[in-house]
Amino acid sequence: MDEHMKELIAIGASAAVNCHPCIEHHLAQRRRLGLDEEEIRAATEVGMAVGRGAAAKTRAKVDNLLAAASVKTESGGGCGCGA
Repeated sequence: MDEHMKELIAIGASAAVNCHPCIEHHLAQRRRLGLDEEEIRAATEVGMAVGRGAAAKTRAKVDNLLAAASVKTESGGGCGCGA
């Protein structure tokens, strides 16, 4: 994989995890590598889509855990740790 592609992946990953210092760092490399704005925007969009997907899965997991915890609490159950 060439440096050009690695930097585009880094830009997308930075967008996925909302890391502003990383985005700033990797965007600063664009002139040196000759990345054009269209490539950067595409990498950013892919990263943001991944981030949205991960956030949706996390939200669903928390909702499911909260629902399960309500059922266990209402039925007198617990987590099993003895606390």
